[in-house]
Amino acid sequence: MDGEQEFGTSGDGRAGTGDEVFLEGLRFYAYHGVNPEEKAQGQRFTVDVALRTDLRPAGETDDLARTVSYSAVYKRVKAVVEGLPRDLIEAVAEEIARVILAEFPSVRAVTVAVRKPEAPIAGAILDAAGVRIVRTRRGATR
Repeated sequence: MDGEQEFGTSGDGRAGTGDEVFLEGLRFYAYHGVNPEEKAQGQRFTVDVALRTDLRPAGETDDLARTVSYSAVYKRVKAVVEGLPRDLIEAVAEEIARVILAEFPSVRAVTVAVRKPEAPIAGAILDAAGVRIVRTRRGATR
């Protein structure tokens, strides 16, 4: 194809490497943080997840069973964020990534962002503070 990229491939023949299922702006109230008042009073958290998976089979067949259910992903993210309080949002993000990769076998990689819209930073004026991690299934390519 003379330098043209084949539809649905990354250019090197790997099908669907750019496909994603994503959920953005998930909002939760939870009790994560290092400061005692964060654990006692709680605060809002915003989460984004992007799941790398081959969406071609679902797109070609219009079959829900051939994709990743974002409803199921939402339920797992909610359980983690509203579950066990953690000191660090890094630990929250890591647990979300671990659960998604363990429970959704077609997901090759996951990007997770966890934000604190009201991060307790003295004198700071900001929209949010947070972390973004990328985790890949062993043996998978991004």
